[in-house]
Amino acid sequence: MDSYLDILKLVLPELLVTHFDIVKHETKDKVLHLYFEEKKDTPKEFTSGIIISHGFHKEVMIQDFPLRGKNVYLHIKRRRWLNKTRGEVLQRDWDLVAQETRMTVEFVAFLKVLGQY
Repeated sequence: MDSYLDILKLVLPELLVTHFDIVKHETKDKVLHLYFEEKKDTPKEFTSGIIISHGFHKEVMIQDFPLRGKNVYLHIKRRRWLNKTRGEVLQRDWDLVAQETRMTVEFVAFLKVLGQY
């Protein structure tokens, strides 16, 4: 299993591989769609109170590096958490999407180097 995760970290943003599960994938007309859901592991940054999973935010779709001649779109569902002690809804602060785009931060950096963005 660890070698599988190591390979995925070479292809996908490491943050996704570490904190999200791939729940589905499909290929349609030279487009690869990968679907992720945030893992149910209680975030370490939420240390005070009783923390439980409280559903998901609306799915976001972002473009990533093309693979094997296919465009790649990542469908990501972030988890909401409930602090039962305080009655607060919490979420992790992920930096997945480059500012004002629908592309991963790494993909935008790559395009900037190529002069395409």
